[in-house]
Amino acid sequence: MPISFQHDILPLKNELYRLALRITLSREEAEDVVQETMIKVWNNRERWNDIDSIEAYCLTVCRNLALDALRKKENLHESIDENMMQSPNFATHNLQDRIIQQERVQIVRKLVDALPEKQRSCMQLRDFEGKSYKEIATILNISEEQVKVNIFRARQAIKQRFSIQNT
Repeated sequence: MPISFQHDILPLKNELYRLALRITLSREEAEDVVQETMIKVWNNRERWNDIDSIEAYCLTVCRNLALDALRKKENLHESIDENMMQSPNFATHNLQDRIIQQERVQIVRKLVDALPEKQRSCMQLRDFEGKSYKEIATILNISEEQVKVNIFRARQAIKQRFSIQNT
């Protein structure tokens, strides 16, 4: 069955946006990256039938464009996602507990932002986007074993640095 832009690619827009946002750390930049991704994918429509996974292809294009944008801005240490604080699980009854929770979320965000790019990308795709190891390997063009190692190292680094900051 031929790939349709409207049915197969356009529905990926939100997923592409989340990926771009986690890399660029800027809503405006992420929107631009998604738009560029859609244009680039459309311009390569002659190759669609040769692609094994159009989703992985789109995510790879998006990731590469987001990394390019990030390099241009040299903006590695800003917040990943402002919506994290507004999640329903975040609400607590006690103001003091809520303040402590906000501080912890900010610390974790900074720790994730400070991870090496490969570790951060693997962790975000696995833990935030729910991608399989195989999908992540395809998107990042690395082996599944490298994906697992990067995720393990990212989680260990965050756990270690978080416990140091909370002592």
